[in-house]
Amino acid sequence: MRDNVIIGQYMETDSVLHRLDPRTKLLSLVVVMIGLLMLKPGIGYAVAAVFALGVLTLSKVSFRAYWKGLKPVLFVLMFTFLYHALFTKGTTVIWTWSYIGLTAEGLAKGAAFVGRIVLLILMASVLTFTTKPLELALGFQKLLAPLSRLHVPVEQISLMIVIAIRFIPTILQELDRILLAQKARGVDMAALKLPQRIFAYVPILVPLLFTTIGRAEQLAYAIEARAYGNGKGRTSYRQLKFGPLDAWTGGTAVLFAVAILAINMGGIS
Repeated sequence: MRDNVIIGQYMETDSVLHRLDPRTKLLSLVVVMIGLLMLKPGIGYAVAAVFALGVLTLSKVSFRAYWKGLKPVLFVLMFTFLYHALFTKGTTVIWTWSYIGLTAEGLAKGAAFVGRIVLLILMASVLTFTTKPLELALGFQKLLAPLSRLHVPVEQISLMIVIAIRFIPTILQELDRILLAQKARGVDMAALKLPQRIFAYVPILVPLLFTTIGRAEQLAYAIEARAYGNGKGRTSYRQLKFGPLDAWTGGTAVLFAVAILAINMGGIS
């Protein structure tokens, strides 16, 4: 299960995106996501798909890894598509039964929503695939540094965000271990019917909760033993600095968002 989760994992490759400043990747991700949220059905989706394909290729991470990362949300994507396809009013009716009906407008709307969600997940996964957790924390800290003047615990917030992201595959690894223990005792989740399987997961949540709390407590002791404190005044071995490559990357992200905005305003479809 943990192999199918995209968020929180880092893959070491010699790519351009790996060498970027983490602040550049964070800011570029925000700009690109704003552009994706502005998408309207039409040529904008084609532009976004080509842009996403280029970014995934530059990361030098296998497309199989991205596909495996999408597997856990396939049910959500399917439900989203069917909901819009069956409950969207339209003039071109393909099939109807009682209060539900399949329309061409619903199919288009469902496909648009699913495409947007997929693009957002892929762009977010590029960040975690190409950025080490400590670099990500440092990038968050530097970007949020102005808030420290308002007595906001920037260092603690940055560390908390990165630990939360990093703990996702760790929790799933623990869940895999519990499921294997249950299987060794004769409980096969895959053989159960869906309603039985849902209720069978309830007793698994209790040991998972206890082990997660135990890991969090161990992590807190480790941080305290290393005298991390509130994080203020701590130095970093790697000093972040922007370079020409970061400027090109940020400019490309802005250009993408502007292109999507121009397509929307121009009514190009």
